[in-house]
Amino acid sequence: RRRLANRQVRSRTRTAVKRATSALVDGAGEQTAAAVAYAISKLDRGNSKGVIHRNAAARTKSRLMKHLNALGTE
Repeated sequence: RRRLANRQVRSRTRTAVKRATSALVDGAGEQTAAAVAYAISKLDRGNSKGVIHRNAAARTKSRLMKHLNALGTE
């Protein structure tokens, strides 16, 4: 049961990160910022549940924000 619950959390997190990444590639906008915020929320949730390592979550969040900030400055 725990494995299945963890798999759901991991899957939702990965999907959110993929959607945020594709939104970042498409360009800046409100939807992009919302997708990144949602992905960060899912990463934090996975981290707090112990499904994702804290450093892995922090690294992914950092990369997403770095990309988002680069879009904002152009």
